[in-house]
Amino acid sequence: MGGYTAFDFIPLLFAADINVYSVARAFHEQYGIRSKAFGRAAAGPCAHSGIIDYTSVPNADDRSILLELVNSFAREYSERKILLIGCGDSYARSISANKGLFEKNVIAPYIDLPLLDTLTHKERFYALCREKGIDYPDTAVHRAETGRDYELPFDGPYIIKPSNGVAYWDHPFTGQNKVFKVATRDEADDILDRIYASGYNDSNIIQNFIPGDDTFMRVLTNYSDRNGRVRLSCMGHVLLEEHTPHGIGNHAVIITEYDETVQTQLSVFLEDLRYTGFSNFDLKYDRRDGKFKVFELNARQGRSNYYVTGAGENIARYLVEDTVYERDLQPKVVTARSLWMVVPKRVAFKYIPKTPYRAEMKRLISEGLSVNPLLYKVDGGLRHVLGVRKNLLGHFLKFRKYYGKLQAR
Repeated sequence: MGGYTAFDFIPLLFAADINVYSVARAFHEQYGIRSKAFGRAAAGPCAHSGIIDYTSVPNADDRSILLELVNSFAREYSERKILLIGCGDSYARSISANKGLFEKNVIAPYIDLPLLDTLTHKERFYALCREKGIDYPDTAVHRAETGRDYELPFDGPYIIKPSNGVAYWDHPFTGQNKVFKVATRDEADDILDRIYASGYNDSNIIQNFIPGDDTFMRVLTNYSDRNGRVRLSCMGHVLLEEHTPHGIGNHAVIITEYDETVQTQLSVFLEDLRYTGFSNFDLKYDRRDGKFKVFELNARQGRSNYYVTGAGENIARYLVEDTVYERDLQPKVVTARSLWMVVPKRVAFKYIPKTPYRAEMKRLISEGLSVNPLLYKVDGGLRHVLGVRKNLLGHFLKFRKYYGKLQAR
């Protein structure tokens, strides 16, 4: 490890996916600094990168293992501030659970564990939304002891997903999807039986499917400063999502947009909770009543976070100015239009509806207002570039195989 001596802080990231690479790129663009990262995977966009010193560690998201990795690194660089950033749910939860146990030079900009567990557990989150007047899809909660003896206050199609995503992925089973869409009660019962048979014992969510393709989805990224004030709000209009069983719902193409009503309401929601750090909401527009419905809140920056940096508001700057240097940030609501893609242009233009989105995409591309976070010219090592290109080419096969077979939510 090395290359950090010119800086008074070091970004220490956890995970190995596009989220990590996007955050590391933001730091490199803003400060010219190389990030240190640990993750479970031995491959991915972080591997062989010139802007990340990446080390794969089995079970790096385990609470005790993460604590030792962080503190060992912090002791090695004891004269610098270590800015700790989790880029996945399990990592963010372990960081929150270890608050108070890190070395004194570690900055962990995360909410306390009880609030994090409330916001990321879907059953509890929807209860809080109901209390605060936040719209969400028609929802029923199912538990293992309920079995098949339950009534639903809405018709199908149905969406089925676990309340506790971290625990869910700890119990793999054949045919395990991130989210399930089914047409009938019999199919719903079969999915629920399989989930509980895996050993997962928390609740599941059954929701009425909101009609509409990927273009009805939205994403909202916020940054709340150390005093609980929302200092950054950036909304994205999702034009395309991934459709593989494990990646379903992951954003593939986003154009930034602005909705004053939604962004104001969710900023008030966060400030009422005295929330701090990054938050990421997934929403869908319901044309039946003209309302945006919230699906979930991620207590971290989302996988697609670079759409914010690409729109001109570098997320690394917000973190550093607020938590490292403790400077006051001016509030910013992003209204600039930009295009973010993590799939090849040919895939995007093939699978996104022709009207009206393609014309806007072409305009943004022609004006230099589009970005793929993985295509960073500065990071030009041969092995890294070949890995990124292989990943991009893989989307042609994935979309050909899965598009239209699975609907995220």
